[in-house]
Amino acid sequence: MNQQQVTTGIVLTRVDYGEADRIIIFITPDAGKLRLMAKGVRKVKSKLAGGVELFSISHITYIRGRSEIGTLVSSRLQTHYGRIIENIDRTMAGYEIIKQLGKATEDEPEADYFHLLEQAFAALDSPETPLELITVWFSAQLLRLSGHTPNLQTTPDGTKLAASQTYEFSFDDSAFVPREAAPYAADHIKFLRLTFSGNQPTVLAKVTGASRLAKATGQLVMLMRQQHLRF
Repeated sequence: MNQQQVTTGIVLTRVDYGEADRIIIFITPDAGKLRLMAKGVRKVKSKLAGGVELFSISHITYIRGRSEIGTLVSSRLQTHYGRIIENIDRTMAGYEIIKQLGKATEDEPEADYFHLLEQAFAALDSPETPLELITVWFSAQLLRLSGHTPNLQTTPDGTKLAASQTYEFSFDDSAFVPREAAPYAADHIKFLRLTFSGNQPTVLAKVTGASRLAKATGQLVMLMRQQHLRF
């Protein structure tokens, strides 16, 4: 008989099954992705329902199944980022962030991905943190964790980036190249360095002109993500 196991999980997807059940995919810090059957969770008096909410972190007890789907035994809410759903734009951004992380991770993702999603929820739950900054930061972290941080220090030939120069980004070299009247200057590159270094959004929000810089670099980071992560 399989033993019960305990971990912390964040819901990535919930799919209705039968009349009252759901198949739920959790991401965890120590057990990768778990596909668990939550029996009777859609019933009004279900004891599981409160611990399988979106934008939440829950303590879960489960049993691994013989197939790829195990059984959710119990769930208890640890943290719920309820302010996310009070704003439609932040709610939709939250859905997109969950979707992106699901696509970026295999069945056994590193614990860093769990903590990344936890940090993203905390940022979305904070009205003071600009939404455009969160979305740029999150894409940058997915690139960083997958080993695709761009060269933000030198040009492709090894020349150190200069504060007085403007640059365009070479996707072939994953680096900036100098060009007169190009769209990226020293402040954009400094912002990207801070973003890719792993700083949390609340820290980035303190940078002078953070919202402006996030908007100016957002398209570039999104194109990097599409190039390397294919979504």
